[in-house]
Amino acid sequence: MRLRHTALFVLAALTTQVTTVGAQEAIAYVDDRSDGGTLVRSLYNAINRKEYARAYGYFGAAKPVGEFKAFAEGYAKTASVEVKIGKVTTEGAAGSIYSAVPVAIKSVEDGSKIHFFSGCYVTRIINPSLQVPPFTPYQIETARLDKVEGPIEKALPATCNIP
Repeated sequence: MRLRHTALFVLAALTTQVTTVGAQEAIAYVDDRSDGGTLVRSLYNAINRKEYARAYGYFGAAKPVGEFKAFAEGYAKTASVEVKIGKVTTEGAAGSIYSAVPVAIKSVEDGSKIHFFSGCYVTRIINPSLQVPPFTPYQIETARLDKVEGPIEKALPATCNIP
């Protein structure tokens, strides 16, 4: 009986690993921090691949999404996400470059329940010519998303402002 229980536990653990590996193999790895828009695309690539530590790492020191455990648990039921990015605006201020990134998100939960979100990310990089090692690429400074009605094309904000 104990052997059977152990075998079931091992099978369950392997099934979880196969699901995660399957998600990672089916979706190409993207980690592009060259500008605010590509950084946000990389964030959602990490979420789709269930690489929550990588996704969490895209946020700056302020961590507007809270602690890692709560961040990862927030995606526990998420099967997939789709992101649409609008016109990114960029401006410099006090040695930093900020980008406002308007987004619309379609989130599909396990069981096929669909949610739509609309909002803005603000990304920041210290001017690369002013940095000393270690180099710090673009990071997400703020994130504001509100639940909205779909479809995703209608959820995309026209613009976002840099605070």
